[in-house]
Amino acid sequence: MGKHDTTKIRNLGIVGQGGAGKTSLTEAILFNTGMTDRLGKVDQGTSVMDFEPEEIKRRITISSSLNHCEWREHSLHIVDTPGYTNFLHDTRNCLRILGGAILVVSAVDGVKAQTTKIWQWAQEFEIPRIIFVNKLDRERADFLRTVDDVSKSLKTRAVAVAIPVGEGEEFKGIIELVDMKARFFKFDELGSYDETDIPAEYLEEAQRLRTQMVEAAAEADDELMEKYLEQGELSREEILRGLREGTLTKVFTPVLCGSATANIGVRNLLNFVINCLPSPIDRGIQYGTNPKTEQKEQRRPDPAEPFSAMVFKTVNDPYAGKLTLMRIYSGTLHSDSLVYNPNRETTERIGQLFEMEGKKQKPLTVAEAGDIVAVAKLKETSTGDTLCDGAKPILYPSPLTLKPVISFALQAKSKGDEDKIMSSLQKLMEEDPTLQFSREEETKEMLLSGMGQVHVEVAIEKLKRKYGVEVVLKEPKVPYRETVKKGVKQHYRHRKQSGGRGQFADVHIELEPLPRGSGYEFVDKIVGGVVPRQYIPAVDKGVQEALRHGVLAGFPVQDFRVILYDGSHHSVDSSEMAFKIAGSMSFKKAMEDANPVLLEPVMHVEITVPDECMGDVIGDMNSRRGKILGVEPQSGSQVIGVQVPMAEVLKYAPDLRSMTSDRGLFTMEFSHYEEVPPHLTAKILAELGKAE
Repeated sequence: MGKHDTTKIRNLGIVGQGGAGKTSLTEAILFNTGMTDRLGKVDQGTSVMDFEPEEIKRRITISSSLNHCEWREHSLHIVDTPGYTNFLHDTRNCLRILGGAILVVSAVDGVKAQTTKIWQWAQEFEIPRIIFVNKLDRERADFLRTVDDVSKSLKTRAVAVAIPVGEGEEFKGIIELVDMKARFFKFDELGSYDETDIPAEYLEEAQRLRTQMVEAAAEADDELMEKYLEQGELSREEILRGLREGTLTKVFTPVLCGSATANIGVRNLLNFVINCLPSPIDRGIQYGTNPKTEQKEQRRPDPAEPFSAMVFKTVNDPYAGKLTLMRIYSGTLHSDSLVYNPNRETTERIGQLFEMEGKKQKPLTVAEAGDIVAVAKLKETSTGDTLCDGAKPILYPSPLTLKPVISFALQAKSKGDEDKIMSSLQKLMEEDPTLQFSREEETKEMLLSGMGQVHVEVAIEKLKRKYGVEVVLKEPKVPYRETVKKGVKQHYRHRKQSGGRGQFADVHIELEPLPRGSGYEFVDKIVGGVVPRQYIPAVDKGVQEALRHGVLAGFPVQDFRVILYDGSHHSVDSSEMAFKIAGSMSFKKAMEDANPVLLEPVMHVEITVPDECMGDVIGDMNSRRGKILGVEPQSGSQVIGVQVPMAEVLKYAPDLRSMTSDRGLFTMEFSHYEEVPPHLTAKILAELGKAE
């Protein structure tokens, strides 16, 4: 760290849908660059990057992991990111700090909804990309179909710079279009190959795609375009220059190919990473604001500039403690120095600096602009925070945290573990800001919310493994409400005489329904002092206490108005307590006669699904009493807006996954309350009674 020229640093994300082979590609990169002495295998649990027990068990990347390597005198900081829907929030946080990305696409499965979402985020953060079409040695692999799918689904100009020799069982190697050479691999996992001329049966296709590549390279640079129009050809160096320019300006996206598990095409990919993806210098100036003056600030990727960095990940290890991962945008950072956190308005002491190598850490003494490092035991700093020079403060915008889509109720296996659950979950939420913990006042439940069922289940597994806390997951209770449908008048007289001073309060109220979402309203229409001023707030307080438990099933009551219009008092026996009781009892009796009904929470859900799944998903939503608001086309998929009762979608994530073969995504947030249909009210009340 700090030993490389900033122009020779590449901050590289390996991104793509789950199952495309991102971790296998990362393992192949580490092996080819000499960082590891064997090719790690996800299926065999020998991966350097997927090291958490939960990842080894499921054979998927759950949390982004980091490593570094060198290739052709360049320093590569590699971030292997999750691709499954439940864990994409981590990928988004990492994209914020990356310089470039390799999008891995399966030659068998093509582009999925997750790929599209990641592509959109990469565009949002203006990240140049290279595409690697993986798994060409698998049955049903089809390179040209995949390139076409990428162009249409991601709305990018996909330019092939390498093509396969054969596919599936016939896959033998790759044709490199810049040099027009064929590389026949030995399938020895070492990446060994023999380079030959292109076989006759592939020559026409290779020439066609090379012409397209050279044209794209020429179009990226005016000078190259002029030469190409005059001479009809470009030199090797000019082609590479045009490919770099086109990638950095995002005019097109180079597409390479191979097989990560067989270590085919990986070195060619590394060469294109060095040539086409940006250094921190290429990424240019970072913009933020001065937290004190709120004026715009900027930092150049220069070790001589004031220090600034963005925290993009937090890791809590039960033994090593808290590790804070950051990308340095400007300046130089030394061990045992002080930095300022403008988000928390506090100063932090930097202890030991580390470079991440999977689950291991390598100590450092200094890091500079462009580096990605970890720091141990920062007290206040969280994911998304900026760290900077206190004398020259800057605050960078942090990516928005995605909203959870599913909640589960937690129940401690051992009595008295509630406090331990909360403190342990707090550490998990530091690592993963999309996990949310809350206590539901009405249902008295502890709720854990996340991006999907697997996300929450993994959090519970970590809770047990890291902190020794065991909990049971249950479906949460639906927070129903109650309301009234007709206006009624009610008179209640509270009189109590039991020796000594008695209690007396007499109230006349009118109960009126209000439009949905109005809440509760109290109106004082007392004239002539029949109820003294000092007792009127007590009537209101009595109603407010009573509305917490409705008459149908004990749920809070909302969307009504109480009008106090008459009453009487006793000069000796009346008191605040008496009028409070009278207010409470008059409301309860009035509600019984006001046609009480049950209200249910309705969620606003946005579902992104492939075109061919739209009919099934809409039909399923109709069966769940959903109200379709509209459908918006979006590059090979459809975004369906729908309002649906919460009770119908408590466990929607696995159902959507099943319907769309794990190609669907959804977001969900509370919208409003609606009356439960009469034919369902009796059933719900019966079930609630049984549960009690």
